[in-house]
Amino acid sequence: MEYQKPVKVYSAIVLSMMFFAISFVWFKQANVSYGPLTIVLSRLVISTFIIFIYTKVARKLVIPNKKDFKYLLLLTFFEPFLYFMGESFGLQYLSSTVASVIIATVPLVAPVAAFLFYKEKITVKNLLGIIVSFFGVTLVIVEFGAGLTASPLGVMLQFGAVIAAVGYTVVLQNISDRMNTISIILFQNIIGSVYFFPFWLAFEKNRFMNTPLDWDAILAIVYLAIFASTFAFIFLTYSVRYLGITKANMFTNIIPVFTALFSWFILDELPGFQKGIGIALVIGGLFVAQLSLKKRFRKHQPVPRT
Repeated sequence: MEYQKPVKVYSAIVLSMMFFAISFVWFKQANVSYGPLTIVLSRLVISTFIIFIYTKVARKLVIPNKKDFKYLLLLTFFEPFLYFMGESFGLQYLSSTVASVIIATVPLVAPVAAFLFYKEKITVKNLLGIIVSFFGVTLVIVEFGAGLTASPLGVMLQFGAVIAAVGYTVVLQNISDRMNTISIILFQNIIGSVYFFPFWLAFEKNRFMNTPLDWDAILAIVYLAIFASTFAFIFLTYSVRYLGITKANMFTNIIPVFTALFSWFILDELPGFQKGIGIALVIGGLFVAQLSLKKRFRKHQPVPRT
């Protein structure tokens, strides 16, 4: 990298992770007045317009062929459709910090999928990282002496989002060599909007029409669309170009830390000592596991879409 490049590259990757992290907080703010489907559909539509303009100006738009379009339909079914269904509805029952910690386990479940679908070995470091991180998750959702303090339904929905993200990873292998990241995201947003629209009509249209305008909630949705669904991925793509996918992916480990900080300052959600230890263990386990991931699978491992 040139002398001035490192500052730009590392600033881009850190900003990207911050936008992913604070998205959990913005969702909470938007969810005060609007339902999960309204929030997700709105951010996808807004983001689609922004990314389309960006791809045209930057001349990065790649139109999928018939075969790739079939993969895009399945890819989008996993993410954003199933992923956002699990994450968004799960956030109604969990704090922002707890939700982000669970979503952060995506890189831990990924090696299991690599073993099942691509016969890649799970190393001792992978296994150790998985054990340590999931013990950390246990500390976050279970209070000693009080049992499970997080909503079981919320936890199940968040882990459903984790499984969807891993399914996304598996399908992505079939298309990532022919389409650039930003074009894939653009078409995911378009197809995802089509997937979500009938559900919004059936379950949230009337609530949306009867809800008075809440400008704070609307602003949070706009922030989600611009920063979490658009700039976070543009910055990530830029940083990956110089850092490589493996090194850039390591920065996803700081998302729960940023989320905990934003939740504390904005929502007044203080994690507490035990949850703090749990977050530290999750991040530590992630580092251990990712250090030993096989090159082939790491190449296609996605950052959680938040």
